[in-house]
Amino acid sequence: MKSILNRRNASLSGGSSRLVAVAHDPVMQRAASCGAVALDPLPPADTSPDAAGEIEPRAEPATGALHEGAPRPVSTLHPVPVMPAHLNGRPVQIADGAAFEALHAAEELLTFRVYRCFAYTVSLFFHPPTLGYFVALHQETVLWRALKANDLDAAGSAFHLMQEQATRLADGETRRVQLVAQNAELTRLIEESEAQAERLRVDLQRHAEQEQMVTGRQHQVRKEVAQLEAQRIAAQAQLNKAHRALHQLKVATSEGVPHLHMR
Repeated sequence: MKSILNRRNASLSGGSSRLVAVAHDPVMQRAASCGAVALDPLPPADTSPDAAGEIEPRAEPATGALHEGAPRPVSTLHPVPVMPAHLNGRPVQIADGAAFEALHAAEELLTFRVYRCFAYTVSLFFHPPTLGYFVALHQETVLWRALKANDLDAAGSAFHLMQEQATRLADGETRRVQLVAQNAELTRLIEESEAQAERLRVDLQRHAEQEQMVTGRQHQVRKEVAQLEAQRIAAQAQLNKAHRALHQLKVATSEGVPHLHMR
């Protein structure tokens, strides 16, 4: 009986020292302080004679294994709840495209907002039976993306983000339309300028032709005036000659008439 008690006291004192040494191991302290390894709590020490014999073989290999680089005990894995994707702190989930299209085809969705930018359309829908909201992005008439939200604020945030995305996607289309319009305006201005230049060329040509005609007409008029002036001079000379001849005839006729004296 006395030998059993001595063995029990020796085992308890030796087991306690070994357990303290394991607890103060630097590796285990760093793991415990960082919270990287979650060890299960140790069971309460058993003071029975049978348990005293089991403490010594457990403590010695553990201490040696830690110092020799053996793999440490793996912590117990606990299930972590998976949270849905969040947008600005609001829950937003990716919607099932087929289910959304079925609801849309059945006209079970109410349209709250619509944003259209060229081939891209962003729509905010409300589903009254489930009090849920859907935000959809269509390219032409084909569904591209669909999100589901539980409240209007989250759906509105998703709508604004998709609106910005659609605007960015349509930047090329916007620039293309602007360039087409600018090129059309430049083409119209070029055509108007060319037409105006052609009208000016026609006016200049007509002016030159008219000036040439006027110059020719003036030359012809001056020539005719000179001829008429010559004819007038000749006619005036002939008239003067005729007047002189007539005067002479009158004088000759007057000489043949007797001179009568008045009483």
